[in-house]
Amino acid sequence: MHKAGDVILGGLFEVHYSSVFPELTFTSEPHQPSCQGFDPPGFRHAMAMAFAIDEINRNSNLLPNVTMGYSLYDNCATLGIGFSAALSLASGQEEQFPLQDTCLGTPPVLGIVGDPFSTFSIATSNVLGLFKLPIVSYFATCSCLSDRQRFPSFFRTIPSDAFQVRAMIQILKRFGWTWAGLLVSDDDYGLHVSRSFQSDLAQSGGGCLAYSEILPWGNDPKEYRRIVDMMKKSTARVVIVFAHQMHMIQLMEEVVKQSVTGLQWIASEAWTLVDGLQTPAFMPYLGGTLGIAIRRGQISGFRDFLLRIHPDQHHTSDYENSMVKQFWEHTFQCRFAPPPESWIEAGEGLCTGQEGLENVEIEFLDVSNLRPEYNIYKAVYALAYALNDMLQCVPGRGPFSGRSCATLQRLEPWQLMYYLEKVNFTTPFGDQVSFDENGDALPIYDVMNWQWLPNGRTKVESVGVVKKSAFKGEELTLDEDRIYWNFDSKQPPRSVCSESCPPGTRMARKRGQPVCCFDCIPCSEGEISNETDSMECTSCPEDFWSNPKRDHCVPKKTEFLSYHEPLGICLTTASLLGTFICAVVLGIFTYHRSTPMVRANNSELSFLLLVSLKLCFLCSLLFIGRPRLWTCQLRHAAFGISFVLCVSCILVKTMVVLAVFKASKPGGGTNLKWFGAVQQRGTVLALTCIQAAICTAWIVSASPAPHKNTQYHNDKIVYECIVGSTVGFAVLLGYIGVLAILSFLLAFLARNLPDNFNEAKLITFSMLIFCAVWVAFVPAYVNSPGKYADAVEVFAILASSFGLLVALFGPKCYIILLRPERNTKKAIMGRGTTK
Repeated sequence: MHKAGDVILGGLFEVHYSSVFPELTFTSEPHQPSCQGFDPPGFRHAMAMAFAIDEINRNSNLLPNVTMGYSLYDNCATLGIGFSAALSLASGQEEQFPLQDTCLGTPPVLGIVGDPFSTFSIATSNVLGLFKLPIVSYFATCSCLSDRQRFPSFFRTIPSDAFQVRAMIQILKRFGWTWAGLLVSDDDYGLHVSRSFQSDLAQSGGGCLAYSEILPWGNDPKEYRRIVDMMKKSTARVVIVFAHQMHMIQLMEEVVKQSVTGLQWIASEAWTLVDGLQTPAFMPYLGGTLGIAIRRGQISGFRDFLLRIHPDQHHTSDYENSMVKQFWEHTFQCRFAPPPESWIEAGEGLCTGQEGLENVEIEFLDVSNLRPEYNIYKAVYALAYALNDMLQCVPGRGPFSGRSCATLQRLEPWQLMYYLEKVNFTTPFGDQVSFDENGDALPIYDVMNWQWLPNGRTKVESVGVVKKSAFKGEELTLDEDRIYWNFDSKQPPRSVCSESCPPGTRMARKRGQPVCCFDCIPCSEGEISNETDSMECTSCPEDFWSNPKRDHCVPKKTEFLSYHEPLGICLTTASLLGTFICAVVLGIFTYHRSTPMVRANNSELSFLLLVSLKLCFLCSLLFIGRPRLWTCQLRHAAFGISFVLCVSCILVKTMVVLAVFKASKPGGGTNLKWFGAVQQRGTVLALTCIQAAICTAWIVSASPAPHKNTQYHNDKIVYECIVGSTVGFAVLLGYIGVLAILSFLLAFLARNLPDNFNEAKLITFSMLIFCAVWVAFVPAYVNSPGKYADAVEVFAILASSFGLLVALFGPKCYIILLRPERNTKKAIMGRGTTK
């Protein structure tokens, strides 16, 4: 279809959707391939370009005094035909070009609108790009065409697949679909999308592909059966398809045959608005489809222009190439003369040209949903505005060498491309049109939803927009309440390889599977994860531990020998009981201080011994309760000094018994003078001061201190007192042990001395108990963890203290209180006489 003008724009459209190539016999001149299958939408695309040029010619403000013409070609959905048409537009149709001295005049075409197919655009741009001839496509979306090095003169008014891919990934993220299948056509459009989709999906972290398959061209039932069978077995409930109508029809036929339901389809712009798929046979499976669609626009006056189409407008002697006549025949189901013989034999009617388009209801005249047509409209206007800017150039201020301007008489295609790169205008519909450095227009898509109405009809409804703006970047806007879901729940499906890992667990990828397939491993003790799908568990701080759900840290339980627990209560009670008994005994001895039983063997040492035992009982309380610095320092010092004071008194008493016995022998009186009251007090004081010096040196050099021990239990903090210096603690215990053993040995030697009440026997027995307790204490203390070590030490203190108290003072109290007749000097000394 052609129209003359001062400047010509070329157009490439898919007016037929198939072609037949003649058989090559190599014995005669081959015939041209024939196009079959008239496509009304494709013809309307061509009419959109014709309308835009007609509107520009009627606009006095745009390209005044310049008439634009067009030359429209049909690519017949065939690469060879489309490529040949593009070369014809670029070079002209004349068979001979006489050589001239000067090359004047405009090129055959200033620019080409098309091709709609990515593969065709790649082939065309590879060649015509060498001549910088502008090509503005309205439907080629392959992201590869954004490569300015390969395609320097390619522009487009439709967003590239790179943006479409990102738009689909945003939809996947919106509904939490992390597990999807991808089907693409076996051409540049599909293969580039496949690579782009997989890389962008991995970078965005939005999910994984369960499978990625290529839909073959042509009739290949076996391959389609294999693909659908794999879809049926896959756990992915979402299927993304970048393919053309012919692929989808063959795919859906196999889907229907195998009855594969429960899938959520996501359509690329290539088939989102294809009516041929919205059939009663396919809609039970395709209902609820979400698709990306070209931006819908409004073109005022376009319907009236379509109604004025008539065969008489386009006179041509070539019937086969007359688009208008073929449209007329397709619409009214007739044939122009001379009709084919088969048509006459079938008794079909002839076209008269008097038929009226206003009397028929056809989709061709529905201009309420103009999408590719709107892109064509913008493409034509982009070329017109570029040409208009070029013609307004003022000589001497031009952008070319020598500040020159381009003119129609000496126009080069690259000069128009210069202005096309800088074009910027707003359509009557309100959309801004400009091109970036890659020749891509500002991207915007409508999000469509295939709705299956109760009456059986199908409605493709716009439910959102995805666009890119200079300020907000890429953004998706969806009205989810208007989306129809083809599921019983009427809710979006779940499509994940593995369910999300709740807080308290971490993701562990399954070997050999995509990152979306994982197991949820509970966090170890002491580690938590407080977010869904955590990759790692984080360790709790030192004083915290994980709760049972492992989703947050809680303070660790503290453990020490407390006054509030049964063990602490028992030990405290025993300590206070021992203190009370000491006080009672001390009271009894004070009351009966003048009796022989009390006065025997230095009553002053007996009183001092009772006081020291009382201190031993009380010092055990320092081991109970939360350890603090002062209690840690005082507990062992008080314990050591109290017990040395106690054992020193016993040792001196034992030595006094031996001295008295030796003094009773002839010539032994001199020994007793060394064991007078002053010497006894001095000895006890000296021995106690040695222990005090040991404790002081220990505390100064390596003081015991409170310590939070986490080695015994991971989930508990055991508060304990570290001894600071093991040597100091050993010396303290060793000094007590030396005095105790010395007392035991001396008392053992004096056990059979002739005395009615020989205290040496009591001392021997008490020291035996004392040594046995502390010998057993050492291994028990070393092997007891935490508070139990303190309990063992308290028990040893109490046991040894009770042993000394009962063994030394029990018999005396018995005689004083129950056998007062034996509490006389005669009774005490009488037994020795009988012996």
